[in-house]
This record gives sequence, structure tokens and C-alpha cells, in this order.
Amino acid sequence: MTDKIKRIAMMTGGGDCPGLNAVIRAATRTAILKYGYEVYGYKYGYKGMYTNDLIPLTLESVSGILHKGGTILYSSNKDNLFAYPQEVNGKVITQDVSHVALSNMKASGIDALIVIGGDGTLTSARDFSRKGVKIVGVPKTIDNDLAATETTFGFYSALDCATEALDRLHTTAESHHRVMILEVMGRNAGWIALESGIAGSADVILIPEIPYDIDKIARKIKERAANGKFFSVIVVSEGAVPIGGCVTIDRIVEDSPDPIRLGGIGKKLSYDLEKIIGDHEIRYTVLGHLQRGGNASTFDRILSTRYGVAAVDLIAEEKFGNMVCLKGNTMSYESLENVIGVIKSVSEDNELVRVGKSIGISFGD
Repeated sequence: MTDKIKRIAMMTGGGDCPGLNAVIRAATRTAILKYGYEVYGYKYGYKGMYTNDLIPLTLESVSGILHKGGTILYSSNKDNLFAYPQEVNGKVITQDVSHVALSNMKASGIDALIVIGGDGTLTSARDFSRKGVKIVGVPKTIDNDLAATETTFGFYSALDCATEALDRLHTTAESHHRVMILEVMGRNAGWIALESGIAGSADVILIPEIPYDIDKIARKIKERAANGKFFSVIVVSEGAVPIGGCVTIDRIVEDSPDPIRLGGIGKKLSYDLEKIIGDHEIRYTVLGHLQRGGNASTFDRILSTRYGVAAVDLIAEEKFGNMVCLKGNTMSYESLENVIGVIKSVSEDNELVRVGKSIGISFGD
């Protein structure tokens, strides 16, 4: 048996998304009401562990945050404490400063830690676990690309946002006989584009897993026009690529653990299509961070609450070094050692891809 848990902390890392506050609320209430723990939160992700920016979490401080987007603990996606920028002799180098975080935890009497984040955040969680920290992970990403869990919270809120955007673009496309392109997030996984495209009645869905042929997209648009449909709606994932091509990069963020920022495929696609189709107006919209913002959907509020409760239960059961996950419709857990770097992609024979093709949606292949 390990020493009795008395005081726990939690932190949120990586990009924000709806549902983070619901996890914080559920974990705090479960820890206090069910187990009698003291609860604290590190602000600004791993940076807060380094600076010991610790705040108490109480029943009062988490009241009224269930539905709210964002995170009351704030977040950062640039602070890897195992490769932290430090100025030495006038030069900026990266150093392992994880020992500082460990000392801060010990000095503050933190017995266990809940880390809420995606692949990068959970990689550091695994590394802290290897150093002996009693840690539990909670999977978070709007991309829904973590293989160990059925669904990540935040995904369905982003999906609702993308679907609403397609609904709105559909009406203006039809009114003006235009081709409307919506660029959505997802990095190298096409789940947002795929599911919003089906729900939002897109005519073309382009995802990273299925490289597209621009001529086949143009052919789809021309076929619709020949059948009296003088408009088309296209949803494209930010990581989509043409056959034989590469991803479209918006910029490089040098001081980030994940420096490549995808973006611009919607603009590129519109220009490429205009060269082939001269009799259609083409407009593109980048949905961007609207997908991350706003209140959590009903599904995400419930899922996040389940995750928060399950994370504290794992601590009470002394099942450290694991990430809570959804298996089917049951809360379970998987070792952090097994979940890092394992991406859930859309396979070409995925049921939803087959469904889309069956109802006439083009995937550009």
C-alpha cells in the first residue's frame, strides 16, 4: 500500500477546448465529497508546476463552471519541463527542469496529480510518472485522435460548431450559386471534417488519410451543375493533401514542442479549383479557433464529468501511471506507456467513409 492520499492537484495543458472546466469541476467535487481530499490546481499547465503557481480548488471555486468553455486553470502548449528554454551565458538552451517541479510538489504536499491534455501533455505526464509521481491522465483533444479512448471530450463540441458552419455556408452557397469551402481543424486526423461533412450535407469531404485528386473534385462540381445544382459545399481538414503533395503549413512556431502549424489548405484548394473551373465563384472560410471556443455540448458535459470522476477514482484505487478512457460506453483506463504517440486515424474502409460514398459524397479519390 502507498502512503495515504490527502492532497491532490490537477492541471490542464495544450490547446483549450470545451469540457475542461467540467473535468475540473467533477474531479474537485469527487475528491472532496467522496474521498475528503484537499484539491489544488496548477495554473498555466506545466509552467505552473515549474513556478509553483498553485491555487486551492473548492466546491465554491468550481461552482457554475460545468458548461463554460476554456479552463479556469489556464493552459500552455509551450512548456515542456523536460526540455525547458533557459538562458545560459547569453544563449537560450533547453534543459531538463523537471526536478524543480518535483521539489515544488513535495514542498506543497501534493500527493498525486491529475493531468488533463492531449498527446504532448500526456507524454510529459508519462515522463513524470517514470520519475515516481503518482499521476493519472485525462485525454483531451478536439481532434479525437487518441487511439486508447473511444472519444475525447471536446470533439463533439467542435463537431457541432463545424456542422453549424456548414449549415450556414450551404444557404449562402445556394443563394449565389457558389462553391463554398470550409477549412476545419484536426491536424493529421480527419474526424472533424468527416463527421461534420456528413452531418452538414457537404458534397465533398477531404481528409488527411485520403489524398485527393483536384480533377475529381472539379468533376464532382461540374456533375452537380449538369444536374441543376449550381452550388457545392466542400469541407477540408487542415491536414488534407493532394495526391503526391504535402500538407499546407501556415507557419512555424520555433519555441513550441510541436512547431508546425497547419493551415491554408482552404485557400490553396480554392485557387487550384479556380484554375480548372472558370464559371463558378469559389469562396473559402477558415473556422479556426471558433472550434475550440464556446460552451461545451451536452455530450461533452456528460463525458467530461465521467472522466473527472473516473480520474479521482483511479487515484483512490492507487492505479497510478494510467489514463482514463472510454471503452465502448464504459469508463476504463490504459497505461500512459501505451497511449503516447498512438494516433487514431480514419481508415479508408471506415464505416462513415463508406456511408459518405454511398450517399454520393466525393472524397476526391
